[in-house]
Amino acid sequence: MKKLALHWQIIIGMVLGVVFALIMANFEWGSKFVTNWIKPFGTIFINLLKLIAVPLILASLIKGVSDLKDISKLSKMGGRTIITYIFTTIIAVSIGLTVVNIVKPGKSISQETRTELVESYKGDADSKISAAENQKNAGPLKALEDLVPSNIFNAASDNGNMLQVIFFAIFFGIGLILIPEEQAKPVKQFFDGFNEVILKLIDLIMLTAPYGVFALLAALVVESPSADLFKALGWYALCVVLGLALMICVYILIVWIFTKKKPSFFINGISPAQLLAFSTSSSAATLPVTMERVEEHLGVEEEVASFVLPIGATINMDGTSLYQAVAAVFIAQAFGMDLSFGVQLGIIATATLASIGSAAVPGAGMVMLVIVLAQAGIPEAGLALIFAVDRPLDMCRTTVNVTGDAAVSMLVAKSVDKLSDPETKNWDDNYPKK
Repeated sequence: MKKLALHWQIIIGMVLGVVFALIMANFEWGSKFVTNWIKPFGTIFINLLKLIAVPLILASLIKGVSDLKDISKLSKMGGRTIITYIFTTIIAVSIGLTVVNIVKPGKSISQETRTELVESYKGDADSKISAAENQKNAGPLKALEDLVPSNIFNAASDNGNMLQVIFFAIFFGIGLILIPEEQAKPVKQFFDGFNEVILKLIDLIMLTAPYGVFALLAALVVESPSADLFKALGWYALCVVLGLALMICVYILIVWIFTKKKPSFFINGISPAQLLAFSTSSSAATLPVTMERVEEHLGVEEEVASFVLPIGATINMDGTSLYQAVAAVFIAQAFGMDLSFGVQLGIIATATLASIGSAAVPGAGMVMLVIVLAQAGIPEAGLALIFAVDRPLDMCRTTVNVTGDAAVSMLVAKSVDKLSDPETKNWDDNYPKK
């Protein structure tokens, strides 16, 4: 097992997890056994990744910004990063709308199935609608207001406050640039060392990744709704997956054109992070692995990766935006509504802006979808139609989000001449050899 590449180990863990769950589902006590004795290990694995998400962002962003040694470099890199992220998000939403308008999955849902789904998931839908209503009722500058924390320790105590942590880290890094170098040196050395410790912890956590994804996939299978519900929503799921696959092809094409790196180089480099994103449904939880793969296997220099990727994990939600576009039109079709071209342009704008404020945690896209539905005049109660297949699709769209982060980091690195040949490190590189 140790001789296999990490992504193959993770794939084996995923497959075995699904097979194990399918076998256990045949026993009366099997599902309970998986939930009580297997699922906790998956939860522990996700918690380990979440545990180091905030320390990683603090250490890597402060190091990355202070390494620039010039504020003009920061504004140059930041501008290119945000513009590229917005551009790819618009492409993603456009792809989603194109696919769903061609396939028209909502037309295949019968009234009986629609009623059954709405009844089954009405409680979940109501909670998401309530959360979105609070966000919608906020003032126009609420997002900007929420960006600045009143207490960094409170902000760092919740992974949902990632933008606040990023703001503080960038602000702190700018302060390090502006003070005399001899005074900044000990602080910078601390964060350099802190960053190395966090990266080493990531290496150690990734040794458990195959077992973590085994537990996560096993729990997902035994807790899935009935097969009849999945069949009813099969066309919708197909539209989302097809759109996400096309978006990954767009990333590969962009990387190939602008960095001259082969598609196989890009996919092999980022595949462990993709598989982990698929298992955890969280860009934030996957961030430590994404950074390690981008730096050591795609050749993006640390000062670029440590700046672009944490921001991407928060504001770059291409997969989520694509899914929101497909889901909005699908729900409209299910209710017999025909959306005009103007309304669908509004979906592009709303989904793009909503993705920027979407938390990098499982299920956040569902809350933002309510805002997209409201803007397009689609009944929010239709949200209940897609709950049955949301979890597996959440896994797929998170994979695309992480792939997009990696692709944009390579583009930005190339534009500032910080893309080089990768240098792979092992978890025990600094351990004394006998």
